[in-house]
Amino acid sequence: MAQSGSGHTDQDRTWLGGKLLIAGPDMSDPRFRKSVVFLCAHDAGGAMGIVINHELPDVPLSLLLTQLSMKPADGFADFPVLQGGPVETARGLLLHSGDFCKSESIRIDASFIVTGTIEALREIVSGTGPADKLFALGYAGWGPDQLEGEIAQNAWHVVDADPDLVFHTPAALKWEKALKKLGVDPAFLATTAGRA
Repeated sequence: MAQSGSGHTDQDRTWLGGKLLIAGPDMSDPRFRKSVVFLCAHDAGGAMGIVINHELPDVPLSLLLTQLSMKPADGFADFPVLQGGPVETARGLLLHSGDFCKSESIRIDASFIVTGTIEALREIVSGTGPADKLFALGYAGWGPDQLEGEIAQNAWHVVDADPDLVFHTPAALKWEKALKKLGVDPAFLATTAGRA
């Protein structure tokens, strides 16, 4: 096992880009309570992810499109805008399936791509965008070694991301479903958390 400290190299580390972070029951930051975060990037410089289960109340994508003077095509399937995290909350990020890729897109793996341009929204409006998508304002960010420290304190649990959970599970159910992927019963956590 690799030693931590000065002898620890990047090659010894497990980078978690493309994984899901699940907030533990003892998450101290209220902004991330019962959060599920898709990690877009993780390396020696830190980590960046999008909270995929906190919807902005009463903010469907169509409202945002109207504010940007974009008119959706007939048959546009509206969906909620997510509160992606506390950093750059006016910045829009589209997390989507691998069937759509622009030059400015960042491919996470075969199933997930992130695009952060207005052009991606134009594609959605025209009906030619990706099959599966989430749109978030803002993101979550961690400095070097910060995320590793939070994981070590059980603030976060890590599971593999799968498109069904990310794109096809209602936001209100993602945290519980993600915990079940870990083999954890959320009902058990609810009854044991907080007991002295």
